[in-house]
Amino acid sequence: MGGNQTWVTEFLLVGFQLRREMEVLLFWIFSLIYVFSLLANGMILGLICLDPRLHTPMYFFLSHLSVIDISYASNSVPKMLATLTFLYIAFAGAECMILVVMSYDRYVAICHPLHYTATMSWTVCITLAILPWSCGLILATVIAILLLRLPFCGPREVNHFFCELLSVLKLVCADTWISQMVILAASVFFFIGPLCLMLVSYVHILWAILRIQSREGRRKAFSTCSSHFCVVGLFFGIAIVVYMVSDSNQPGEPQKFLSLFYGLFNPMLNPLIYSLRNAQVKSAFHRALQRKRAI
Repeated sequence: MGGNQTWVTEFLLVGFQLRREMEVLLFWIFSLIYVFSLLANGMILGLICLDPRLHTPMYFFLSHLSVIDISYASNSVPKMLATLTFLYIAFAGAECMILVVMSYDRYVAICHPLHYTATMSWTVCITLAILPWSCGLILATVIAILLLRLPFCGPREVNHFFCELLSVLKLVCADTWISQMVILAASVFFFIGPLCLMLVSYVHILWAILRIQSREGRRKAFSTCSSHFCVVGLFFGIAIVVYMVSDSNQPGEPQKFLSLFYGLFNPMLNPLIYSLRNAQVKSAFHRALQRKRAI
């Protein structure tokens, strides 16, 4: 490169290329969804902390999912490149891993119910909760270091509403082969690997449910994991559409809207799924309301 090359030190987010009226409408819609996400996930956290009946491994991991979702939604607000990229990757990796941990919890509960208390001790639960956060932070640190070492000397407009990793890499004016290999390895470890582990867990879970003799027993067993199955389907289903089916090299407006599921819609839908499809959470909510009326 020539000695007069100008290096890019900051970027502009293109965002959604829509009419002014539509942007204002989306601003209010997304603001309401964001506030609702904070309130809904905060309610789940509050119920789990206050109700002793929810002090079980399943809801312990659910509380971590709520914290990740709150952080995930809040992460879309900052505009600083390093912070935004770092936190987005960290929360994405952490959510993938916490979903695996939750599927393992349901596997033990349904396939080995007699050994559940011994297997899912609080020591094991705390260890399994620390693992997703640690993996997410390690992944984000590695990616951030790779990005900071790359030269940006071309256009500085990121064709996205946040610093999405592939969109940022397109602006690099050097060979990104090493970075792409690291991203590929991370995708296998944090996406394909966890998805395969969850599929194996749910195959065993479904097989165990089908072997239950009573219809009521099958219904109760399936209800304990159906909420998690819906959350997993949303999270990984949207990821497949965004990064495997659509053209991630040229993100258009539909793909940008699909990407909102991670930072906006998923944090809103997860507490709804767990509250509407979970009898224990609904019972805890009713007990909390009764205590408040009694006061």
